[in-house]
Amino acid sequence: MQNSPVIDIHCHGAGIGAGNSGCHVAKRLQKSWKFRYYLKAFGVTLEQLEREGDMLVMRRISEQLAASRSVDKAVIFALDGVIDSRGRLDKHRTELFIPDTFIEQACRKYSNLLFGASVNPWRRDALECLDKVAASGAVLLKWLPSIQGIDPAHPDLIPFYRRMAELNLPLLSHTGEEASFTKADNSLADPERLRVPLEQGVTVIAAHCASNGRNGGQHNFDRFLALMQCHDNFHGDISALTQINRLGQLQRILRYPQWHDRLHYGTDMPLPRTGLTSPWFQLGRLPFSTIRRLAALRNPWDQDLNLKMALGMPSAVLNNTARLLRLKS
Repeated sequence: MQNSPVIDIHCHGAGIGAGNSGCHVAKRLQKSWKFRYYLKAFGVTLEQLEREGDMLVMRRISEQLAASRSVDKAVIFALDGVIDSRGRLDKHRTELFIPDTFIEQACRKYSNLLFGASVNPWRRDALECLDKVAASGAVLLKWLPSIQGIDPAHPDLIPFYRRMAELNLPLLSHTGEEASFTKADNSLADPERLRVPLEQGVTVIAAHCASNGRNGGQHNFDRFLALMQCHDNFHGDISALTQINRLGQLQRILRYPQWHDRLHYGTDMPLPRTGLTSPWFQLGRLPFSTIRRLAALRNPWDQDLNLKMALGMPSAVLNNTARLLRLKS
């Protein structure tokens, strides 16, 4: 039995700008085949959003999460955009922008959603924005460096990291290859680039445990392991590790029991609802009867969590996020 809430640490917010949400989706992404799949995965249509506003996405997430028997809360991410040389949002180079104000509002409205802020440190007022989201209840800061144009290793970011450490605000940063957008600079998602914030005392969570891609002549996962070995403030989230493009990756990180207390449960919602994850992909790894039982679970959180448990995730991992974020039932 869990003595703290089970939290999904990796869930995406979304919007098209309807209802004065402030969200922005670039035309090139809207024209991509991926855009239609994402809308379907969130359980909305373009027409519904235009009529009811982007908060419909957040309502659908909250309702589905509330119906879960396994997961209590989810951290919902904002996503800051690319910043120009003047320190301002560059919408022309930004594929997706989900403002902090929109996510904060949703989390005030729906108690099972937790505010995952996103501040690009190249903003002219980045430190002020950081203080603002912390004061507004953000439980962590989310970066997708390969999309946002952020080099986590840049020395000019040290003051930003020091302020994060003072605020005790963890950084959850994507590591490994990124394929959800039309283009990405995957060298920026090299886990080794997270050494600088770690050295400044920031608690850093590597999304997906750097489970794919290569940098510096090494597999990103090996670079992730090296940081886990030498930095106690380095963590990993296990979201997406049962997707068809990452089969076997969950079992690989679970081979290191000494780090189980620094792993965090996550789904990468809405991707589990796009068809990238299915218990049937685990044929040969799980008994047929188990796969059939898991496939019958309709709630995406219930299916995801129970699938990971069946593949060997210890139940103790489910306590880690509430402890890290200092949340109580």
